[in-house]
Amino acid sequence: MKSSYNGQAVIILENVSKRYFLHPHRVRELKRAILHLPTFLKTNRARQPFWALRDVSLTIRRGESVGIIGPNGAGKSTLLRIVSRLAPLTKGKLSVRGRVSPLLELGAGFHAQISGRDNAVLNAVLLGLSRKEAQEKLPEIVEFSELGNFIDQPMRTYSSGMYVRLGFAVAVHVKPEILLVDEVLAVGDADFQRKCFDHIEKLRQSKATIVLVSHDLENVKRFCDRAVLLNHGAIAAEGEPQEVVDEYLSSHFEFSAGAQEAGDE
Repeated sequence: MKSSYNGQAVIILENVSKRYFLHPHRVRELKRAILHLPTFLKTNRARQPFWALRDVSLTIRRGESVGIIGPNGAGKSTLLRIVSRLAPLTKGKLSVRGRVSPLLELGAGFHAQISGRDNAVLNAVLLGLSRKEAQEKLPEIVEFSELGNFIDQPMRTYSSGMYVRLGFAVAVHVKPEILLVDEVLAVGDADFQRKCFDHIEKLRQSKATIVLVSHDLENVKRFCDRAVLLNHGAIAAEGEPQEVVDEYLSSHFEFSAGAQEAGDE
């Protein structure tokens, strides 16, 4: 299904593929590698290619909210990493127009030894604000994060939920034109999750473009205009969220049933 949005295309992927290499035997000790150098070199040459994405073509338009769903290992997080330019693509073409604010890996971009306050300013600058703009946004970031006095403590003292609070607060207060959200919001308490999704809804109303990777299919149906189902690195379905979710659940059930029957034989 083509997007019903007629605005400017802000994310365009054309036949994008991403390849990683798998090493059959990871070397855990330098000493062992040196003592068995011929075997190590032979094993290193024998590494196997793994295609996390294969020929993915997708266009997302300004103001659109798109949910990316699929089983573990389908390529969802890899897709977001490529769009955010945290990972280079192997083949194909990518075009992104607009300020991208990614909320992907827990703690990514944070420095454990400095305070949450300093990290907030630093990350806001890295996401495109001037230092003055970052300082002006800081009170809103601190208030939204609800970290209280912990905002002045080094981030090595933070729990995973506190990382998410600060990371989300920064990501949504840097005037994002494109917000990329991975499953990281599953960490933390329910009240803060609701607060995050309420803010995502406000961003939708302000015509920000949102790409959401989630296993929470109800959130995908609630917040997204379109859904994309990934499986084995390729687009298996695309369209109205309810239809794509139903197809995913149906195919997932069939796969699970088949696996169970094979195990019972």
